[in-house]
Amino acid sequence: MGTELSNPESRELLSRVREDPTELENYHASELARALKEIYLEEGKEAFLDFLRSVPEDRLGEVLLELPEHIKDEALEELSVKKLTGAVDELDSDDAADLMQDIEELDEEKERQILSNLDAEDVREIETLKGYDDDQAGSLMQTELFSAQLDERVGDAIQRLKKLRQEDGLENVHQVFLVDQFGFFVGAMPLEEVITFDFDRTFRDYLEEQHKLVPSVKATDPVDEVVKLFEDYDLVVLPVTDDRGKLIGRITYDDIVDVIEERATDQIYKMAGVDEESEEERDIGVITKKRAIWLGVNLITAILASLVIGLFDQTIKAYVALAVLMPIVASMGGNAGTQSLTVMVRQLALGEVGWSEARSAVWREVAVSLLNGLLFALVMGVIALLWFHDPRLGLVIGMAMVINLIFAGLFGAIIPLALKRVGIDPAVASSVLLTTVTDVVGFFAFLGLAKMILL
Repeated sequence: MGTELSNPESRELLSRVREDPTELENYHASELARALKEIYLEEGKEAFLDFLRSVPEDRLGEVLLELPEHIKDEALEELSVKKLTGAVDELDSDDAADLMQDIEELDEEKERQILSNLDAEDVREIETLKGYDDDQAGSLMQTELFSAQLDERVGDAIQRLKKLRQEDGLENVHQVFLVDQFGFFVGAMPLEEVITFDFDRTFRDYLEEQHKLVPSVKATDPVDEVVKLFEDYDLVVLPVTDDRGKLIGRITYDDIVDVIEERATDQIYKMAGVDEESEEERDIGVITKKRAIWLGVNLITAILASLVIGLFDQTIKAYVALAVLMPIVASMGGNAGTQSLTVMVRQLALGEVGWSEARSAVWREVAVSLLNGLLFALVMGVIALLWFHDPRLGLVIGMAMVINLIFAGLFGAIIPLALKRVGIDPAVASSVLLTTVTDVVGFFAFLGLAKMILL
């Protein structure tokens, strides 16, 4: 069930689960969360909480983490300490740390009460994971993993894994992480090779035969490096070590998917001049205030462009056709600049463009803009000639379009690089600055050339 549920479908699904909890096995946490969200939106908070309280603790934590932020916050405020303690206790360490972080931000006293009811080992793991910054690999790490020492027999490790699966519910085991006698990470063995390898031989034998390079990260390494490793090596799981090289956890692909999605969403919001946190607000006043700031900035840039137009008011009065064609020049420049800007911001975000490649990247965007400028200058020149029967007007708009597209490509590439250089997120301010450039240059070039050529 990958689509939004209607209200009757949501109620039927949740009622079925409440009557028979074994039905939970047929649904993923995200499906239950979608149904609960539908109930919240259609029937209100109380109906939502009524169904939510019926979700067993062994699934409750997963469902809470799948809910939209504002709905999850209301649930965390209303659910009892006992219910939340059971939910946290059932989660993997990384998810437990995330949920406890959410609870702490809402109610520190409730967080302390939940921690006091958890096992000391679980508390240590949660506190350790919460101690990492959001931009560090440790913030994505879970401590549950399966490891084996080099001199352990493969058959013995398989028996131990079976026992762990039955007793502790260890999930998503893709590899056996190999450590020496002191716990230092030395390699890994994929599960499909474990089951086909001679059970009487040791993991040391496997490493001596395979010599496979297995990437790993330290818990203090940047998240950007983790994402790049997953992309470059097509990883499903990545071992995490401490600063000395001891194995302490793993990062699984589902967390990396979440990171990539969050970053893409963040980039889209920033380039539109809105804030993700404010968009999750329910208060219309807060949302209006946040958006108004950027609209105010845009108003200033629009006034600047209008001032440029005002310098040529006599030219426009003498040649009214200029008023008809002006928006075309600005619009083409804006679109060309946005193309260059989007490409550059994305490449910077993914680390595909460094300072050594910056010059060639800028020249590439300028060259593309120049060629497009020449092409559409010819097209628009012909259109202006047929429309207004004046070859000079076609020449003016053609030349203005070439000039504006060159500047659009140049500044569309330079602005993100310059902002990155001074430590400002390129996605935040680039579009406003670029709009100013393309409008001012476009109008000035078009009207300035018109004054020289037409009058």
